[in-house]
Amino acid sequence: MSRKGCTTKTPFKPLNVAVLTVSDSRTAENDTSGDTLAERIKSAGHKLADRKLLPDDIFQLRAAVSVWIADPEIDCVLITGGTGITGRDSTPEAIEPLLVRDIPGFGELFRYCSLDEIGTSTIQSRAFAGTANATLIFGLPGSTGACKTAWDRILAAQLDSRTGPCNFVSLIPRLNET
Repeated sequence: MSRKGCTTKTPFKPLNVAVLTVSDSRTAENDTSGDTLAERIKSAGHKLADRKLLPDDIFQLRAAVSVWIADPEIDCVLITGGTGITGRDSTPEAIEPLLVRDIPGFGELFRYCSLDEIGTSTIQSRAFAGTANATLIFGLPGSTGACKTAWDRILAAQLDSRTGPCNFVSLIPRLNET
């Protein structure tokens, strides 16, 4: 492959990815962020394993993601929305207690990438990532632009088994090792 960081020696391994949109105002008909992620997941060769849209409620979010974490068929969960700093933004509070390991570099890199696009407003994002029960979990802001940034500039490569020198896919079998 000609893409930087990729090698042709490792075959592509499709992942089963679940998408959760967190919003008090969006519906299935106008969930452009969820649509963007679903399209990119499929275009990359992965399987959209499940998709939900829930209000910004800590317990509903935690319950839905817990089901996906417990499902051995789900490799990755992408959550869009609820990562801001207002009173109704509760995705990190809902999901972070479920995580076994944090991946702080994801939020840091996301904010760095989005600095070019939205300037210092990126500081308001609480994008996060972690692992639980051999499942990768990423919390993204709710805007369609933020979902494009996260997928195009970070996740597309890190969820591709061909990306070198390393990627998240190669680590999934070892996430539960002690």
